[in-house]
Amino acid sequence: MKEPLAKAYDPHGMEDRIYDKWLKNKYFHAEVRKDKKPFSIVMPPPNITGKLHMGHALDNTMQDILIRFKRMQGYEALWQPGTDHASISTEVKIIEKLKEEGTSKEELGREGFLRRAWAWKDEYGGIIESQLKKLGISCDWDRKRFTMDEGLSDAVNEVFIRLYEKGWIYKGAKMVNWCPVCQTTISDAEVEHETQNSHLWHIKYPVIGTDRFLEFATTRPETMLGDTAVAVNPEDDRYKDLVGKSCMLPFMNREIPIIADEYVDMEFGTGVVKITPSHDPNDFEVGKRHNLEFINIMNDDATINENGGRFAGLTRMEARKRIVDELREMGLLVKIEDYSHEVGIHDRCHTTVEPLVKQQWFVKMEDLIKPAVSGVKNKDIKLIPPRMEKLYFNWTDHIRDWCISRQLWWGHRIPAYYCDACGEIAVGKEKPDKCPKCGAEKFTQDPDVLDTWFSSALWPFSTLGWPKRTPELEYFYPTSVLVTGYDIIFFWVIRMAFSGYEHMGERPFDAVLFHGLIRDEKNRKMSKSLGNGIDPLDIIDKYGADALRFMLVTGNSPGNDMRFLYDRVEAARNFANKVWNASRFIMMNLDGHSITKPEAADLEDTDKWILNKLFLAEKEITENLEKYELGVASQKIYDFVWDSFCDWYIEMVKPRLYQSGDENSQSAALWTLKTVLLDSLKLLHPYMPFVTEEIYCNLRQELADESLPESIMISSWPIPTDQWVFEKEVFMVEAMKNAVRSIRNMRNEMNVAASKRIDVTVVSENPSVREAFEKESMIFASLISGDKIEIASDKTGISDGAVSCVTQDATIFVPLNELVDLSEEKKRLEKEKARLEKELARSHGMLSNEKFLSKAPASKIQEEKDKLASYEKMMAEVEERIRSCK
Repeated sequence: MKEPLAKAYDPHGMEDRIYDKWLKNKYFHAEVRKDKKPFSIVMPPPNITGKLHMGHALDNTMQDILIRFKRMQGYEALWQPGTDHASISTEVKIIEKLKEEGTSKEELGREGFLRRAWAWKDEYGGIIESQLKKLGISCDWDRKRFTMDEGLSDAVNEVFIRLYEKGWIYKGAKMVNWCPVCQTTISDAEVEHETQNSHLWHIKYPVIGTDRFLEFATTRPETMLGDTAVAVNPEDDRYKDLVGKSCMLPFMNREIPIIADEYVDMEFGTGVVKITPSHDPNDFEVGKRHNLEFINIMNDDATINENGGRFAGLTRMEARKRIVDELREMGLLVKIEDYSHEVGIHDRCHTTVEPLVKQQWFVKMEDLIKPAVSGVKNKDIKLIPPRMEKLYFNWTDHIRDWCISRQLWWGHRIPAYYCDACGEIAVGKEKPDKCPKCGAEKFTQDPDVLDTWFSSALWPFSTLGWPKRTPELEYFYPTSVLVTGYDIIFFWVIRMAFSGYEHMGERPFDAVLFHGLIRDEKNRKMSKSLGNGIDPLDIIDKYGADALRFMLVTGNSPGNDMRFLYDRVEAARNFANKVWNASRFIMMNLDGHSITKPEAADLEDTDKWILNKLFLAEKEITENLEKYELGVASQKIYDFVWDSFCDWYIEMVKPRLYQSGDENSQSAALWTLKTVLLDSLKLLHPYMPFVTEEIYCNLRQELADESLPESIMISSWPIPTDQWVFEKEVFMVEAMKNAVRSIRNMRNEMNVAASKRIDVTVVSENPSVREAFEKESMIFASLISGDKIEIASDKTGISDGAVSCVTQDATIFVPLNELVDLSEEKKRLEKEKARLEKELARSHGMLSNEKFLSKAPASKIQEEKDKLASYEKMMAEVEERIRSCK
């Protein structure tokens, strides 16, 4: 016999070869085909600075499972790939590189820097793509896009201009989040809040013309240099007589008014608040209401500027220390308290964010966000799991205007031009020829670029050709599902939602499938600082891509974090090995046989049992995948293939392959093996694409069946058929399986070697059970290492010394008197009795529980009654056997 598969499963020798074949044959490519139903996914574009990490591996594995599943179902399945220019991340990396070379961004100038940036993108931007390919993902690489390619840049400019002309993009001076290290504004979504241990400094200002002081507490004493008022609540009787008077601001010798504003909480501290309109979001609003002066005391690098008087040039921390020391000397520092509070930090560089008033570009969100809210509320967009709606609405309900300008050079430059003569702003795709206000012809383009997420928000439709109404856009939009981590729900998901409704008039995707984070074995988040990150490529190199993919998804439920465990990777690799060995065994037995579909009468009970199991697996797994329950489906595939097919059916069928002289029976067995293997490979393919492709192609060659597609990727997904429902045969085979399990457990408990041949008598009052054992006696004997198998309706003639085990359907007697101590057998039966007593107590408890009886479905109650009757019968058998062990 020839060996179509290598003896040992080795992923290293085949994964690259198989992926190259898929690419060569363009199996991943999708086209507009009106005769087919579309299914589309857009890949969350990884940064060009990125390197494959476990989050990418999970995210892309989930997408690949869905796209392969839908492709096999007959959909025209498009998985749109691409990469993101990642303004800040990329610019920072290039600046670091320039620093190593002894030069800087400023020395190169804008054009020189951008040339370096594009060169850097060309050199390093493809690394993440090649790494993703190692994972086996089947996206349409022919359609890959980059957020700064010509078409997508045109889409960005189009959106900016439309929103500007609509009045929803504007420029103004507002409080923004400023990163002193990156020296750019960042959005609220890019600010992380962490609890820091600090202090509350209690300070008092003298009230001019009195001998009184106003005491307040602050976490940032350095900002007092920019104070322009002190506020109290208008209802606070303690301070009503002081409203309208002024305090003297220490160090600056500036009189600042005492104002009344309802923003002040009378119950917090002394009920007095210092107002620094240029350095606090709440104070900014108070300042606008009272027409206060806005004094900025900080440079862009968070050092104190000339408005800080003699503290100019100090860092904010240095200024804080010196101010506190001098206030103490002046008798104006009342006390210092330990205090923990939330501090905003930049999510990329982890620098404390500084609230500053800056002239920036903003998107008005009040009306723009409304369709994105109603879209989720009315289920036009389905969030999976539904609990993510709370996170979604928490963000939309508190949304502020979106600051979209960034003080960077790498990115989409804002298409706004300023007249050099009069300052008039003109917005357009090209620099205007003449100023519409004064007629001058010289303009300067705004130096800022747009927030990276501005372009990413357009990804579902810009990648399909928008603003042109391309055939791809008409066919594949809206996309079917977005797969992403819950940590970017506000960065990206919400922005894509409102962008889709605004510019396309409909949702960008039908559903959003959220996954959680991957944590280490100690349940810690993987991070550079902890040094606990695991490189997916190292796992692939050691275990293969299939093992990594299967591990990432099995047991993973939507929206939940999961732990990375090496034991689970090894278990997944062992599963691939199990599939390989079983396939090799089947193909070796198929060799030399012409496989034809048998007549129904030639199918034996075990064939019908596995076909019924396959029917249920196909039905349930398909339903799970349709509902995006990828982890549930993977477990069912594992259970079916490992347990039902490999551990039971293949073992059951061996006597028919080796011992049976019945050619019809052998032919039926071979056809069943081939059929179940083919469908099992298809069910497993989305999860383990490489090993299933290798086996499938070898099986196709072995069968010499040209009707089978040349790749499992383009084969049809199994469709469950009712013709494979065999309830009677399932009952009969399950009865035999229960007996086999009981005998194996008994051997194990009594330390009887599995190879030791035994005589067995099966006693059952049920004729169907007796029929099952009689029909499958050869298989039953092979599974239990049995010699003589007898079937009886009662225990007449059975020796009292026989050891027994009780199942729901039968009692199995084994004459092991010479092999075991009957006292040990009695102990075993006592143990079984104790187990049954617990089951009986539980069942009686449920059936006497009025709450259960009133609320449970009738079928559930009947099921419990049937269990009780079975346990009572088993208990009677066990008690009788105990009495006989004397």
